[in-house]
Amino acid sequence: MGFMNKQFFRVGFSLLMAFWLVLGTFTQPAVALTAEQKLVSEVWRIVNRSYLDETFNHQNWAAVRQKVLEKPLKDSNATYTAIGTMLKSLDDPFTRFLDPEQYRSLQVNTSGELTGVGLQIALNGETGKLEVVAPIAGSPADKAGIKPRDRILKIEGVPTENLTLDEAATKMRGPSGSLVTLVIERDGEAETEIRLKRDRIALNPVVSELRVSTEGTPIGYLRLTQFNANASTELAHAISSLEKKGAAAYILDLRNNPGGLLQAGIEIARLWLDSGTIVYTVNRQGIQGSFEASGSALTNDPLVILVNQGTASASEILAGALQDNARAQLVGETTFGKGLIQSLFELSDGSGLAVTIAKYETPQHRDINKLGIKPDKVISQPAINREQIGSEADLQYQAAVKLLVEKSVVAGKA
Repeated sequence: MGFMNKQFFRVGFSLLMAFWLVLGTFTQPAVALTAEQKLVSEVWRIVNRSYLDETFNHQNWAAVRQKVLEKPLKDSNATYTAIGTMLKSLDDPFTRFLDPEQYRSLQVNTSGELTGVGLQIALNGETGKLEVVAPIAGSPADKAGIKPRDRILKIEGVPTENLTLDEAATKMRGPSGSLVTLVIERDGEAETEIRLKRDRIALNPVVSELRVSTEGTPIGYLRLTQFNANASTELAHAISSLEKKGAAAYILDLRNNPGGLLQAGIEIARLWLDSGTIVYTVNRQGIQGSFEASGSALTNDPLVILVNQGTASASEILAGALQDNARAQLVGETTFGKGLIQSLFELSDGSGLAVTIAKYETPQHRDINKLGIKPDKVISQPAINREQIGSEADLQYQAAVKLLVEKSVVAGKA
């Protein structure tokens, strides 16, 4: 009997221990995440929720986070590097982390003013090289003759192949009057070292002028250099002014316009369209959203849009919308081909995150990413300087004028 009691006690004690161990497992408090780990998790959650590619570049996205969190993150620099590595696995140069300084710089850029050399840049998805989308008109880079598709090999002696897009942009920015040296590569030419003096670049994106063709047609010439927060308002003012001056036709010059804010592109399309779809957006679930004209066109006069290889992003949204709605004819060269939409998120420590959340399609459901938009009239021309824009040397501009004169004659306006 005593033996039986001892056996029962041992079994009972074992069960009690097992129960206590299990209970202890469930009641053990979770290990608190460090501030660095919280930031990594914050970035991971945003990408997990919003990123266009639901396969996350054909990888286990949860496992990517776990791998990052397993390593010690001793400070913010280590954390930023780890986040950059995590995002790099997506193989998308447009989904990127911005440290607090880079994030503030981007906000300044879209707000209408910056200090630097005046280059819009992108990473070529095929070669991985840092490529010029377009120089900002009148900027130090523009005056130095830097062109769309030029490759930037070095900034201040640092090879750009080791830099992210934002690191490269940060290196080119700096106080007005300071100098920066770039090494540029161009097709068919030897590498060139260019020394630029940084300057404050006022991003007034609209140039407008009433011109009269040799046949007597009054043409409103508009050059839009960027889609920043001021673009729609400034262009509306310019169109209204040209209408009062008697413009009978328009040329909208989007050459070397690298884009900018999606909403600015939509608002500007509404200045030209009374009705019709402007753009479709497609997220990772395949759900399509659309933006429509609002019946607020400022003019119905004939319109020709000038485009080239430096016409990108929001410029392509606008050009595609007006082409597909038969509101404008396009003249020039096939555009850059950036059909992805990024959303900007502010993170808890003041840094930022740009995430590709959707792609866009033109009203006729053309996906132009990496393909670009082909003009109605293809006109290639040798490189011209800023002073030659709109002159006899500007073959694309002259072709646009010819089209508008023909339209005016048909309409009996000449």
